[in-house]
Amino acid sequence: MKQSLQLRTSQHLALTPQLQQSIRLLQLSTLELHQEIEQILSDNPLLERLDDPLDRSVRLLADGAINSAPAQGDNAAPAPTPEGGEAAPANTDAPEGLDAGADHDHGGDHDADWGDSGRASGSGDDEDGRPQLEAGGVTLREHLSEQVRVTSVNPRDRALAELVIDAIDDNGYLEEQLDEIHARLPEELDVEMDELRCALALVQSLDPIGVGARSAAECLALQIRRMPGVPLVTRRMALKIVEGYLTWFAQREFNKLKKALDCDDEDLREAQVVIRQCNPHPGAAFASSTSDYVVPDVIVRKTKAGWGVTLNHEVMPRLRVNHMYAALLKGGKGEGQMSAQLQEAKWLIKNMRQRFDTILRVSEAIVERQRNFFSHGAVAMRPLVLREIADTLGLHESTISRVTTQKFMLTPHGMFELKYFFGSHVATEAGGEASSTAIRALIAQLTGAEDPRSPLSDSKIAEMLGEQGMVIARRTVAKYREALKIPPVSLRKSL
Repeated sequence: MKQSLQLRTSQHLALTPQLQQSIRLLQLSTLELHQEIEQILSDNPLLERLDDPLDRSVRLLADGAINSAPAQGDNAAPAPTPEGGEAAPANTDAPEGLDAGADHDHGGDHDADWGDSGRASGSGDDEDGRPQLEAGGVTLREHLSEQVRVTSVNPRDRALAELVIDAIDDNGYLEEQLDEIHARLPEELDVEMDELRCALALVQSLDPIGVGARSAAECLALQIRRMPGVPLVTRRMALKIVEGYLTWFAQREFNKLKKALDCDDEDLREAQVVIRQCNPHPGAAFASSTSDYVVPDVIVRKTKAGWGVTLNHEVMPRLRVNHMYAALLKGGKGEGQMSAQLQEAKWLIKNMRQRFDTILRVSEAIVERQRNFFSHGAVAMRPLVLREIADTLGLHESTISRVTTQKFMLTPHGMFELKYFFGSHVATEAGGEASSTAIRALIAQLTGAEDPRSPLSDSKIAEMLGEQGMVIARRTVAKYREALKIPPVSLRKSL
């Protein structure tokens, strides 16, 4: 084999650092974007943020009073920014608008804020001078322990009750069996099982009713026994159901229940009302769960010209290049690393503006194609795929996928992720297409308007949709029904 040298030219796509950053920022959610910006701000001193969330925060004086004086830098002239709250462009010509006193020469004012001015502005009333702080929530264990401490029991029984309380989970159920608790107690304490049973009975008599139960049946039974205003016959029947036939009751096997209990529909209906008043999770009210919420990236409003889309300026960070550092670099006093950081700051500002511009363009294209949804609701949703939006805007399909992931739109019908407006389609008898989202909305309407005594089966729903021209199989109806978290026909039946 003869060796030789050959010179060839070819073209290939290279991802520059600027393009990589643009793609990464585009696929981030709002929360992840702000976390990314905070990290970049801490690493790059040439980049600064104009909408710092701590600028208007409440400041406290040394004695705890609220400082009514403006924060440092509040008197500085605000830097000019573009309208709409978009990222400010990098201006490296001159450090105009930069208040030199905003970063230094605040020693005297600072001392005064923490000294005489705070005492002078404070009032003699402690209630007015100090802010009221929200008290921490009470846990289920603290709530039960406080009740045990005020009971007239001896210290040994109180300690055993505390031991039982420690074994209760967040829902109010006893996680361990009494014999397991008894087995891990030291032998020298000489604790009998009867003492543990008495301690459990004490805990089960506390508030909330039903706490300390070892099963769902016991939890419901504890609440039924203490429920006021229930006739004796109805109470006994409800106890029989939860203690012996709870599975049949959950599966709505009413015929089996009437045969086993030897009762009619009216008696069973009264017992059902009593059982439904019970809380199967008595300790859930004391759980310290935080509510999850999202902030919309775009907002859709009805205007005279039609449906309009605007960016949510509250989630758009306003960035700019630090004028002082930019002036130093322009005068040739900067180092090579600072020049690179200046270029990175300009890239970030440009990519941020491009990110929100792309989100706005994609949202406008979605609203244009789903106008019937905004006017009439989910039943008017039309089929839509990513390629249709990509071809309209001249973007790649993967770019549309990144834009619509974890980006949310606030509409008159609620908050939706941008991916919600895309979905598969189902053929119609007329040769057209119907969106799967519209079909799910129709299924929800049909099940919501059905007769509880004779609910619609999946086959019946498929037949009713077929009468409206939508060709859909029974198993597809079952899949959409499960996605909507609608129970099957046997669990939707009532007396």
